[in-house]
Amino acid sequence: MANDTTEVKAIARYIRVSPFKVRRVLDQIRGRTYRDALIILEFLPYGSTEPILKVLRSAAANAEHNAGLDRAELLITQAYADQGPVLKRFQPRAQGRAYQIRKPTCHITVAVGVPAK
Repeated sequence: MANDTTEVKAIARYIRVSPFKVRRVLDQIRGRTYRDALIILEFLPYGSTEPILKVLRSAAANAEHNAGLDRAELLITQAYADQGPVLKRFQPRAQGRAYQIRKPTCHITVAVGVPAK
């Protein structure tokens, strides 16, 4: 975080999407304005855009309510997805075998801020 910006963040934890799939979308909106990011997320064809959109709107609401910032001036300063716990399930297979299925989760963090004037 740079010293010349006020930053407010929001975190969504234990989201049932692979962090690789989420990072693909976060790379598209990092560094853009809040309004541009909303437009981009609306038209991207990925399923992970829904939880990211929720976190982005939450970060903007936090910035407006807690820090008194204007939504029109917000920039996405940080956007990243960390790996969460992996749910392990078993799929029955032929001849009594069991294959392990890994269901990954992730923690999505989005930070918004207003650059200093």
